[in-house]
Amino acid sequence: MEASYQPPWWYRGRHLQTIWGPLFRRLRRPPLRRERWPTPDGDFLDLDWLEGDSPLVVILHGLEGSSGSHYARGLLLEAAAVGWRAVVFHFRSCSGELNRGPRLYHAGETSDLDWVIGKLIEREPTTPLGLVGVSLGGNVALKWLGERGEGAPAQVRAAATISTPFDLTACALSLDRGLNRPLYTARFLRSMRAKVRAKRRLYDGLVNVPAALRARTFAVYDRLATAPINGFADERDYWARASSGPYLARIRRPCLLINAANDPFVPAVTLPTAVVAGSPWLEAAFLPEGGHVGFLEGPWGRRSWAERRALAFLRRQLLSPAARALETVAGP
Repeated sequence: MEASYQPPWWYRGRHLQTIWGPLFRRLRRPPLRRERWPTPDGDFLDLDWLEGDSPLVVILHGLEGSSGSHYARGLLLEAAAVGWRAVVFHFRSCSGELNRGPRLYHAGETSDLDWVIGKLIEREPTTPLGLVGVSLGGNVALKWLGERGEGAPAQVRAAATISTPFDLTACALSLDRGLNRPLYTARFLRSMRAKVRAKRRLYDGLVNVPAALRARTFAVYDRLATAPINGFADERDYWARASSGPYLARIRRPCLLINAANDPFVPAVTLPTAVVAGSPWLEAAFLPEGGHVGFLEGPWGRRSWAERRALAFLRRQLLSPAARALETVAGP
């Protein structure tokens, strides 16, 4: 496994490596087919499909992301290059249309992923699945795998994650401080507050909507909106219970964890080096540089080392004899 990343000479520093992709990485969006799946609670989930051959890569996007995010397009193009199918699973209200119910999504919400994986397996029980989670999507993927442990479906052979926030308390506090707050937090909260504003009639008596709409930090927003909407006591309770870090040791599928020590969102001290060292299922690429969902390479930063490594890891795992043997030892 290639374990090093060398950024281009001009692509240096945590902030440039983080903001270059969203601002300047222009990738074509491959042809996608959207499916809307009605959920058991009367809502819906949107999935965007890339046609190809087996296996199937399930992509989980980051906070306020979608299939149009630069990293999602990059992963779709990497999958297309090897002829694989891929699907971007949109969290609720992230596909371009607000969901119907009061429930949104959050960093530890795994029930929708569990339901989607179950439906995929029901439709195609012999298709091997690989997960790629980016940022918040990485947290969701790893937490779900840890929750399922030995009982994870055999069809789910492996996962790769990029820039995962393993400790949401440390990450939220980091984003609420210094330059991070106007540079990143303000942008995320702008779209998150807009969703609460659009659905405010559903939150009567549950959320102090005027106060939530004035939130300028994740601490305040999560206390006033995320926590009450999703049944947490407060923001600290949410961050603690939704973090993937405590679930990593329970994972029983090969996982590649890609993170940068200079990630402005994820403090380097929170990278789970000890847990990775103690688990035969976890492989780490914890690198000095890359920023948050950066790791770009080439003269114009159009391709991502992390996306390339994630797909290479899945190819190695999903097509190996050991992966195929999982079907007989892991159980349904």
